[in-house]
Amino acid sequence: MFPIKMQKEIIISTKAHNELIDITKEVEKIVSESKVKQGLCNVFVTHATAAILINENYDPNLRDDIIKALNQTIPERNNYKHDKIDNNAASHIKAAIISPSETIPIKDNKLYLGTWQSIAFCEFDGPRSNRKIIITITTVSYTHLR
Repeated sequence: MFPIKMQKEIIISTKAHNELIDITKEVEKIVSESKVKQGLCNVFVTHATAAILINENYDPNLRDDIIKALNQTIPERNNYKHDKIDNNAASHIKAAIISPSETIPIKDNKLYLGTWQSIAFCEFDGPRSNRKIIITITTVSYTHLR
C-alpha cells in the first residue's frame, strides 16, 4: 500500500500553442518539503490537451525538435471529426500519445531521475492560463506488506 504523504498543485500559464515547460525545480521543491526518503512522486496534469513528459532539458533545441516531430506526425488540420466541435483534435491526440502523468521514484528525499532527465509540462492547445498540475507524493507502508 502506498499512502499519500502530500498532494500539492502547481499552476502555470503558457505562451504558445505548442510548448514544453520545465517544471523539475517546482516538483523537486515539493518532494523536499514532503520529507519522504523513499517513495513515489506522481505528476499529473488535469487537462485533456496537455501532458507530462520526462526527457532531456539540457539542450533547448530538443524541446523544439519534439514539438516539430509531433506536429509533423499529427498535423493541426487533418479533417479530424472532433474539429467540428472545438477545432483542437490534434491537441487532444498529442496529449493522449504523450500521457497526462509520469511517476518518478524518490530516493533519499530526491527525485530519482537520470543525469539528463527533467520533467516537462507539454502544452498542446495554448496559450492558456491556470494550467493545473497535481503532484502526489506517496511512501511505502511496510505494515501492509506482510
